[in-house]
Amino acid sequence: MFFPSNIKFFRKRMGRTQDDVAVALGMKRSTLSGYENAIAQPGIEALVSLSNYFRVAIDTLVKVDLTKLPESQLRQLEKGYDVFIKGSSLRVLATTVGQDNHENIELVTEKAKAGYKSGFADPEYISILPTFRLPFLSKQKKYRTFQISGDSMLPIPEGAWVTGVFVQDWHTVRDRDACIILTSEEGIVFKVVENKIRAEGKLILHSLNPAYEPYEIAVNDIREIWQFVNYISPEIPENIADNTYRLAQTVKKLTKEVKAIQTRLNL
Repeated sequence: MFFPSNIKFFRKRMGRTQDDVAVALGMKRSTLSGYENAIAQPGIEALVSLSNYFRVAIDTLVKVDLTKLPESQLRQLEKGYDVFIKGSSLRVLATTVGQDNHENIELVTEKAKAGYKSGFADPEYISILPTFRLPFLSKQKKYRTFQISGDSMLPIPEGAWVTGVFVQDWHTVRDRDACIILTSEEGIVFKVVENKIRAEGKLILHSLNPAYEPYEIAVNDIREIWQFVNYISPEIPENIADNTYRLAQTVKKLTKEVKAIQTRLNL
């Protein structure tokens, strides 16, 4: 149980003394000290009071080691966002920070994908990934960049670097959102999502390339979801107007050939 260390951690993070919290909650300072040092066990009324004071669900205070959460997740909790209150699970994310204590963007290359499938939750593995920063992205959110393979998401080309923002609560993913999804079976996939988690416990994944059929994935097979933010590629997507012109020229040529065949047949 992480309750003692969590309330002490949050109290200090808020810059409050034991006297401050005790007075606010109408309890003795020695009682709060006993809770923080695991000498005394709080009753249900004290648990509710502390939960309301820190704006964090009781489940979170008791079950999650808040000292291990990255800064981006702590800020979400402090803003009143707690996934336990919404009935989902708090996903502890392994991350890295720079010397300025701001979170890095880790880079998952094509070669690193196999290792990421099993090491995504291992801080030691995450710590060896290359990192960088994109100055135009918010420091209040957590980002990661993945190199994609294949042509299923054309016109985004194979080898492009796709950056996503970490999704804590999967219910918030909207239909038609593009997401990088880590699955236990396929590993990393980049698809457009149709969210059926609440109703059917699954996602339906669509490709931008119409040559690929959509398919379903059960929520139990999902390990992480990163919502698409941007991509970087040295390739310029093909000009749609050029493609349309070439298609029109091909149709015109085929039409002439068909007419020529019909003319010969009528002779």
